[in-house]
Amino acid sequence: LRKNVEDFTGPRERSDLGFVTFDITADILNGKNGLQTYRNKNTLIIFDWNVKQLFLYLSAEYSTKNNALNQVVLWDKIMLRGDNPRLSLKDMKSKYFFFDDGNGLKGNRNITLTLSWNVVPNAGILPLVTGSGHVSVPFPDTYETTKSY
Repeated sequence: LRKNVEDFTGPRERSDLGFVTFDITADILNGKNGLQTYRNKNTLIIFDWNVKQLFLYLSAEYSTKNNALNQVVLWDKIMLRGDNPRLSLKDMKSKYFFFDDGNGLKGNRNITLTLSWNVVPNAGILPLVTGSGHVSVPFPDTYETTKSY
């Protein structure tokens, strides 16, 4: 679903606003669905002694005439040590607005959704881990005119 709406944060032009509904199925702990994890002596480990939590996020990446690369975070979740590392989320709506600073969503055939996460350690650096699975979603050529989402 995509609308063309007033964007009061910038110039007085209309911008594209995308609405995305998605399903996420991932096994972070065991690395299923192609998601990467750390390896230690042939044992898959994501929550070792120095991992406090994971910051998971779903991002959309696409290109437009004005920008070669656009990246927008659509959804996020904090996974604490002891939480179930198997995600099975259905009919999720984006948590954050999916605004394009122009009309780059209309008819865009290659919007790539990626699940990534940051490892939040008890001490040390913050490594970024990106899942190896991606989904490309085409957006429609027309605007939606309904009042609700």
